[in-house]
Amino acid sequence: MTDMRRQDTPGFITIVRHGEPDADRRQRVDWRGYERWWADYEERGLRDGQAPPPALLAQAEQAVHLFSSPAPRALETAQACAGGKPIEVDSVFVEAALPPPPFPGRMSARTWGVPARCAWWLGFARGKESRGQAERRAAQAADRLVEAARTGPVMLFAHGWFNRMLRPALKRRGYACVRDGGDVYWSWRRYEPKAAARGG
Repeated sequence: MTDMRRQDTPGFITIVRHGEPDADRRQRVDWRGYERWWADYEERGLRDGQAPPPALLAQAEQAVHLFSSPAPRALETAQACAGGKPIEVDSVFVEAALPPPPFPGRMSARTWGVPARCAWWLGFARGKESRGQAERRAAQAADRLVEAARTGPVMLFAHGWFNRMLRPALKRRGYACVRDGGDVYWSWRRYEPKAAARGG
């Protein structure tokens, strides 16, 4: 049985972006079509034929607490890495909203993501979760991860943009990013308590 007592030094926190979803980002749509595309994307799991990188599996082997967004693409990624360990699923880890601005014309779903995220960042939420609301949720998520890390290493499987939003939230809670794998599929960032990250 895992010893769940609090440690003198908190465990590390690894935050993972999901694998490649089974979705066609080349599809050309108008802004309303992109809203429908995104809603469908949120329900999709992973594209077939993928496997976690060995280095990511090694991180997962060390983790005591595993968390996941409920989105299928994130949860399937977690299941591929967990090695049978229990996974705690919580909607506090879902991706930040991505409502498209009502621009004219048609673009690929991949292209729509850029103006949609920029407009959202500037306050254009169109009734969805706002940037401020997402930042408050990121603070709640960081609290959850830091509390869990008091009894051992933590791993979270979530989403590209929300994972970025966790970085300043974890920094404010005394964690430093010691490995930044970027934002590609199956990438991860590792955070450690700042004293540990400095080697003492």
